[in-house]
Amino acid sequence: MSHHTEPAIRTTGRGGPVWALAITSVAGFMAALDNLVVTTALPSIREDLGGGLHDLEWTVSAYTLTFAVLLMFGAALGDRFGRRRLFLVGITIFTGASATAALAPGIDSLIAARAVQGAGAAVMMPLTLTLLTAAVPAAKRGMAYGIWGAVNGLAIASGPLIGGSLTEHISWQWIFWLNVPLGLALLPLARLRLAESHGTGAPLDIPGTLLASGGLFGIVYGLVRGPADGWTGRLVLTGLFAGGALLVGFVLYSTRAKNPMLPMRLFRSRAFSGINAASMLMFLGMFGSIFLLSQYMQGVLGYSPTEAGLRMLPWTGMPMLVAPIAGILSDRIGGRPVVATGLFLQAAGLAYLASVITVDASYAAQLPGLIISGIGMALFFAPASNLVMSSVRGSEQGIASGANNALREVGGALGIAVMGSIFSAQGGYETGQTFVDGLRPALITGAAVVALAGVAALLIPAGRRRGTAASPTEQAPEPLLEKIPG
Repeated sequence: MSHHTEPAIRTTGRGGPVWALAITSVAGFMAALDNLVVTTALPSIREDLGGGLHDLEWTVSAYTLTFAVLLMFGAALGDRFGRRRLFLVGITIFTGASATAALAPGIDSLIAARAVQGAGAAVMMPLTLTLLTAAVPAAKRGMAYGIWGAVNGLAIASGPLIGGSLTEHISWQWIFWLNVPLGLALLPLARLRLAESHGTGAPLDIPGTLLASGGLFGIVYGLVRGPADGWTGRLVLTGLFAGGALLVGFVLYSTRAKNPMLPMRLFRSRAFSGINAASMLMFLGMFGSIFLLSQYMQGVLGYSPTEAGLRMLPWTGMPMLVAPIAGILSDRIGGRPVVATGLFLQAAGLAYLASVITVDASYAAQLPGLIISGIGMALFFAPASNLVMSSVRGSEQGIASGANNALREVGGALGIAVMGSIFSAQGGYETGQTFVDGLRPALITGAAVVALAGVAALLIPAGRRRGTAASPTEQAPEPLLEKIPG
């Protein structure tokens, strides 16, 4: 394939921005939902399929592992062979694996299906942003990213609620069957309503792909297994050190390669580096906090999975109300102030919750912290996507999205591992009081990490106002990367 002179080449006329927003939002929802949807279904899965604690943990970890490891590879495949084409491939794999998981006769087959699910999600997830960007005019992208971000944020945060409700009222298999009709509906819609586009047309970077995938595998494996196997376990340490070495090798290789999968020069842009650092730190603090708070509401306060999920709605549901407004604000005043404000609000909400949680804390006492955290999360999602996509050339938006999503996944895995370790060191599951003793310092850590993400966001250069944003079809020369708007 010859190199494209335009970063995003449309080969067919399609259904426009509204269809693109609907299709990519639903696809993103499915991929994001399955990160945590299994957590509240684990007791029922164990009852039906058997398996020990190690096996149950892998029903969560198998998805996280393949999803994080293959995100950049999926984006690179889309740039090379067609973003819509690979998006359809990803949906097909994800939908088929979801049905296989629902029909799994044993715990081993369920774990294998979850790993394949993660691979399908890794192909389709980064392409949702690229396809959306190609379909939406520059002046409207903030609002579009806001809606896309709201749907994805809701999926991440409501995973335990949806999983618990389906398991409690129907069966655990329905957490996987839910994806099947959605995926089957998306396939013809995506084929008919989305325009095809490509990246630069450069050949696949096989050495870079192997180094990045191997490095991410080692790091994520070590992070997801550390809390269960112990941080001094042989496989955990091997994964962390080998993964780190491979990622260093990937960076060194990519600085010299002719057509690297992830050009290292992108990180010379303060906008690209700042928003990726902020995203990873945000997911570290948020994932770990939601993971522990949902257990606190059930294990300490005695709520059912459905009741706990409903009480988390002021936090988890807030993106649906605020994120579209945040997107419009980012169009008008730039993404940096909106993202930074959201991160500092999220940090304040977590710090407040750490100050009020007790073994018998009333819901009214917790509510202000949940609302503040929800507004903060909502203000982050839409402008963050806008900052990522506007900090690179149009031809590089696919891999930029893949890199950002990979860093978010690593941040999420790191958040659960780090905050879980702090929780275990300071408390435990023995009594309600020991749980609170562990939860409080973990939340304080989460608040500090998210506040650090806010500082990283402030390092992003101020962007230009609405109407001056660079089009995704502009080939900005390399020295102008710093000036592309946030």
